[in-house]
Amino acid sequence: MTDVALITGTSSGMGLHAAVHLARSGLHVVATMRDVTRADALRAAAAEAGVEVEVRALDVVDHAAAADLVAALEAEHGGIDVLVNNAGRGSVSTAEQLSMEQVRDQLEVNYLAPVNLTKLVLPGMRERGRGRILTVTSVGGAVGQPFADAYCGSKFAVEGFMQSLAVVAERFGVRVSVIEPAAVASDFVQNVQRPDAGGPYASLLDAYIARSTEAFSRAQSAESAGAAIADAVLAEEYRFRWQASEGATAFVGVSLADTDGSRVLGFTRPWIAQG
Repeated sequence: MTDVALITGTSSGMGLHAAVHLARSGLHVVATMRDVTRADALRAAAAEAGVEVEVRALDVVDHAAAADLVAALEAEHGGIDVLVNNAGRGSVSTAEQLSMEQVRDQLEVNYLAPVNLTKLVLPGMRERGRGRILTVTSVGGAVGQPFADAYCGSKFAVEGFMQSLAVVAERFGVRVSVIEPAAVASDFVQNVQRPDAGGPYASLLDAYIARSTEAFSRAQSAESAGAAIADAVLAEEYRFRWQASEGATAFVGVSLADTDGSRVLGFTRPWIAQG
């Protein structure tokens, strides 16, 4: 029987390419997005690759809709073998500039939605004694960054949840992992929430935006990042933490070996240097 993979956030970017790569590898891919009228790019990429994907509508913050979708897929396909939590949203603001609504929005999309979908697919995977859950986090899930307070907070949270779950899930044959891309050329940057201009943080934010713009000019391609996601899903080797590129590996290494926090702060302070 063909393995079934459910992946979120596939209308563009690395989610689109991950869906196509997984389908090319022989999985039956259920690719979800909030607005299925935006599925043309995915369908075109799948057709070019000579594969098909099943497109379904899903707003990941609608937990009831997610439950209905998982139940329907289990009834139609006999189970979900792979879950890729890819949908995400960014925010550029420091603490004072953030409304609590913006903080909750980041948590809803980047933390609570993956947690909910993971909970929904786990019973079936556990009962069948097999399954893979891969959550696309970010280098921002390991390295806190200026003006990414809410975003990095949500990514740290989902990494902590998944790492805690991993050792329990593996006792039932379910592999839980995260993958951390660095800058990826996609619509993600255009969709990032930003504060209004002006105020006491304006010059620091300008420096950060300039640094980020330069970093994204050298960004990993969405296709390359999508392939890395698919490779992590399909790997025989089990690892909890993957990165989508060598640059991402170097980036998160700054934090993972930083027992007192000084390396990360020294690394990120120049990002908001003025002049």
